[in-house]
Amino acid sequence: MTMMTIKTVSVLTLTASLMVVFAAVGCQSPRAGTAEVPALAALPENAEKVNPLDAGERAPNVTVRGVDGRRISTSRVYRDGPTLLIFYRGGWCPFCTRHLAEIGQIEGDLRAMGYQIVGVSPDRPEKLRESLGEHDISYTLLSDSNVELARAFGVAFRVDDETNEMLRGHGIDLEDAAGRSHRVLPIPAVYLIDADGMIRFAQWDPDYRQRLSGDAVLRAAREMVGAK
Repeated sequence: MTMMTIKTVSVLTLTASLMVVFAAVGCQSPRAGTAEVPALAALPENAEKVNPLDAGERAPNVTVRGVDGRRISTSRVYRDGPTLLIFYRGGWCPFCTRHLAEIGQIEGDLRAMGYQIVGVSPDRPEKLRESLGEHDISYTLLSDSNVELARAFGVAFRVDDETNEMLRGHGIDLEDAAGRSHRVLPIPAVYLIDADGMIRFAQWDPDYRQRLSGDAVLRAAREMVGAK
């Protein structure tokens, strides 16, 4: 199979104050005093310093939860067929919800090729159910509230205290969203994984505003199944 990786980093100028706050979440300098769960202490506080898994590596087997709270092994998810796996920050992020909606527009094409679509975020199951209703999403959303999958894929980073307070000032409560106190987010990432659990395509960007277009996802998906 063809193994592909796309990595893009670009900077956009946004003037709205809320966009400035979102930018602080995506690119931070380490600060002392950040509340930490010991197991997460080694994670970077700068999205630019993550080290994601790449094409040709095996997708990790981690337990996540469905919208009903049921525990699900990702190895079982992969076995259900080729998987489009999307890491997003949460239902509170407008860039994420727009991208999820764009993926929804190509859902029929992907399913016709045999793909299943899975979105993963730190949001707890209750928040996932809200996202499904508010944004008319018909594909699978999974809760990685312990950020074990994001850490295993190498896409996780910590949000520092100052940025967390700025977000709270705009009504965004990361701890409430996840139901956990870790305040860890994934950078946006897209993976195509085959039924054997191998990563065949990987794309990520520490700039949360940059997302892989639906057309680019379709091209990569077609190339993957066409290489069989």
